[in-house]
Amino acid sequence: MSDPDLIYLPAHEALRRFKARELSPVELMEATIRRAEALKSSVNALTFTHFDEAMDKARKAEAKYARGARTRALEGLPVGIKDESEIAGKPTSSGSLIFKDNVATQTSTMNARIMAAGGIVHARTATPEFSCAGTTWTRAWGVTRNPWNRDFTPGGSSGGAGASLASGTSSIATGSDIGGSIRIPASACGVVGYKPPYGRNPDDPPFNLDFFCHTGPMARTVRDTILLQNVMCGPSPLDIATLRPKLRLPLDYKPIKGWKIAYSLDLGLFEIDPDVRRNTLAALDVFRELGATVEEVDLRWPSSTLAAGMGYLNHLFGAYLSTLLDEHGDEMTTYARKFAEDGRESKAIDFVHSLEVIAGMYESFGPMMEKHDVFICPTNALPAVPADFDQTTGTVRINGKVVDPTLGWAMTTPFNMLSRCPVLSVPSGHAKNGVPTGIQIVGRSYSDADVFRAALAYETAQGGWFGDASRRPVL
Repeated sequence: MSDPDLIYLPAHEALRRFKARELSPVELMEATIRRAEALKSSVNALTFTHFDEAMDKARKAEAKYARGARTRALEGLPVGIKDESEIAGKPTSSGSLIFKDNVATQTSTMNARIMAAGGIVHARTATPEFSCAGTTWTRAWGVTRNPWNRDFTPGGSSGGAGASLASGTSSIATGSDIGGSIRIPASACGVVGYKPPYGRNPDDPPFNLDFFCHTGPMARTVRDTILLQNVMCGPSPLDIATLRPKLRLPLDYKPIKGWKIAYSLDLGLFEIDPDVRRNTLAALDVFRELGATVEEVDLRWPSSTLAAGMGYLNHLFGAYLSTLLDEHGDEMTTYARKFAEDGRESKAIDFVHSLEVIAGMYESFGPMMEKHDVFICPTNALPAVPADFDQTTGTVRINGKVVDPTLGWAMTTPFNMLSRCPVLSVPSGHAKNGVPTGIQIVGRSYSDADVFRAALAYETAQGGWFGDASRRPVL
């Protein structure tokens, strides 16, 4: 098998071949590392790498499969871990010069679970500083680029994960999502990304207590996303917000014939790029062909929705970053410093207002969802902004109209506000510039299986996304 076919092999298929002794974890890891080294400068998806250690673990996994020993859920797979969560004894920079020499003393719960399941952490994936941008560039690591068109961003903040998956330098990857940070790069890179309902997956303090914040899986297929989600999720004694009992999602689902699907192209809030509109409508036609009834709905969300979402983020996350300003402000990126400065100015009344807006949003969304199985909208209103775009100085236009440069081109934050709703981003096609587009499949609160059932039916109808050379970026 050629290197390109190896590195784009779905994770669940790689595991099947490991067990059948048709493929070795060593072969997959060697091909993955060769690819990572070849794309280090051009894509720049990875920060710290642990290739020697990964090869040692791949050889141990190979030996287990060879002797027919019991193997674990992720045994031998190369897993990209976002460079913000911790692994004891390993560096974690959060994309910041401030933490360039930081070595973790503990392991984040989700990382411990992944390693306990046999996943091999061969590399850390790039993130904007403190994960606070929809693009991925930092003073510490430089610019991460979209494998489909390197003039554009892979998105953020889990942009390194999206770029790594799309370029074949990880089999599966982790992300985190506080305003769209899993779904923005999933859409921009043409991969799958899941924002689980709040409390489904463990997180580190203090942001495990922030209901906007979610850790989740990213992959190139829906089944691979389920595979990793089943490892990551479940109650943790270190996270009071985690839910009991553990939810284990099946890998196979019944058809969706007879389902009722609601959709909105713009949520009543966004200007939509023509390529995004075209690809979203085409995706909706696929659901109709699958036997679902698809109808447009008016959510009646107020024009203040996005501002309220940013008000919440400024008050909690921005205020958290503001503690670094006095001592480290000159080391921060422009966007992180601006976020911290806005956080310092935030008032409690802004936070309370955001909660009032969120409650009002669900007053229309919740009853609508009682009549529908899932809701669909675009993930990003624009396929992507330039790779080195600075949201503090740059301008974003869609259809000639200026939109908010921070998150006005991504349609994700409203579903951090409705945080108990599961959301899966899957590819919907490509824009004329080659950058992928995506749709969000949103479920009723805590109805995780519904979004995966819809997504798997859609993926199957589409024939997948990376199955042959014609469906992969040219690198």
